[in-house]
Amino acid sequence: MSDPHHSAFELIVNGENQRIECASGTTLLEVLRDDLGLTGAKFGCGIGYCGACTVLVDDVVAHACCLLAATLDGRTITSIEGLSTEVELDPVQEAFLEAGAIQCGFCTPGFVMSARGLLDVVPEPTEEQARAFLTGNICRCTGFASIVRAVGTGRTGLDK
Repeated sequence: MSDPHHSAFELIVNGENQRIECASGTTLLEVLRDDLGLTGAKFGCGIGYCGACTVLVDDVVAHACCLLAATLDGRTITSIEGLSTEVELDPVQEAFLEAGAIQCGFCTPGFVMSARGLLDVVPEPTEEQARAFLTGNICRCTGFASIVRAVGTGRTGLDK
């Protein structure tokens, strides 16, 4: 591409190679939602405060609204859509359902992705670790008790 205001690059999104062409200032969240149709990550605040846009970048929790997509060339992105299969939910998703950790659902994908990121590093976090790790996510509907309970029972699923 010869236009200095546009970028062409590749991402691995939910296990699939994606060739992306976009304006240089386009965020990862915009690419996921607008270009790839992956609408699980939500736009909440646009400044990385609320966590509604949380995804994993190379298996590390990240706020997609704050990342310029073109800076991620060759990186692996996992969105909420990439956690489950057509027949099986991720253990974290199952735990959120079982713990009643879903209210309106707007923030849920972000919380699930943050929990997945935590559990991949700390398979059995304490309540304090879970609460500290989830400070980058906000739920406006409820307290965090059921969400923290879900993280405690979500486990990594290493036995799957």
